[in-house]
Amino acid sequence: MADRSEDTYMRQAIELARQPLSAPHPNPRVGCVIVADGQVVAEGLHQEAGTDHAEVAALKAERDFRGGTMYVTLEPCATHGRTPPCSTRILSSGISRVVIASPDPNPVNGGLGIKQLREAGIQTEVGLLAADARAINRGFFSRYERGRPWVTAKIAATLDGRVATAKGESQWITGEAARSDVQLLRAQASAVLTGVGTVLADDPRLNCRVDGILRQPLRVIVDSHLRTPETAALFTVEGDILFATGKKVESESLQKSEGQTRIVSFESADGRVDCRKLFDYLSELEMNDVLVEAGPTLVGELLHAELVDEMVIYLAPAILGDSAKAMVVTPVIKRLVDRYRGEIANVRLVGNDIRIQFMLH
Repeated sequence: MADRSEDTYMRQAIELARQPLSAPHPNPRVGCVIVADGQVVAEGLHQEAGTDHAEVAALKAERDFRGGTMYVTLEPCATHGRTPPCSTRILSSGISRVVIASPDPNPVNGGLGIKQLREAGIQTEVGLLAADARAINRGFFSRYERGRPWVTAKIAATLDGRVATAKGESQWITGEAARSDVQLLRAQASAVLTGVGTVLADDPRLNCRVDGILRQPLRVIVDSHLRTPETAALFTVEGDILFATGKKVESESLQKSEGQTRIVSFESADGRVDCRKLFDYLSELEMNDVLVEAGPTLVGELLHAELVDEMVIYLAPAILGDSAKAMVVTPVIKRLVDRYRGEIANVRLVGNDIRIQFMLH
């Protein structure tokens, strides 16, 4: 069993990894703590792709690391990507022991960093608080282990599970605090996805309006027949846009907005967008986490296709009645055993609204 102080140091590294407002996509969140003579002497975190990894950031502290122990949330890289390999820097640092929470799921690097450290005589241990470390990079692990991003569906509804009036009015069901919390979800996402129905009804920008973010998420519009008007607010703000269509297209790249706009076909037998193919494509684009902010029909389709990993539901203290639009639209469920099941991971108040994190099984 690990010493309590060992857990403390790794938890400190995990909290460091959580710090950046936006994740360093496509890279994982990583934190690092170096301990010598029973004291934390250096710490580091990975802020943005192309900048120092957490281990290198920690090792830049001006001190003697000989005999020290490094606690790091993910296996140090041993290959040269946007930056030089971290394992080489560790080998020359004087560190005598490295404690790693989780191996790297990337097959190019996975196991290689651990092997290099051990072959160089550095005591290397793996697995301390592995589940906690994986949780902060669930999209990164999902992309390598399942071939698709981690998908979160966000819903704002009334206490009776209604997202809009019968005529479609929905702005605003929840309060300002809940809407600000959604901006944090966008900041942490690689991509934000919605359907053309939401674009036509609400004309959203779907950008992240939080000070200090380093990148805007890719905005993905599921638009089977390319009905999005050129006057849409999407085109008025900075950031790339991907239109997913169900029909063949001649051009995949347009310059209609403040970023690059691409149109890609994901054909299916019924002419609608094949969302499974779409998520495969987003994985190829190195999108780790996708936030779905769509209407009840698209959310229901994704839920039925088992493409939703969790739902973040904001419940406002209001009731709209049975004539209002339901939270999700799915095929008829005739047997209770066929219900969509999961578990409540977290419940808290956000302003005057209830925020529920629901993990799907």
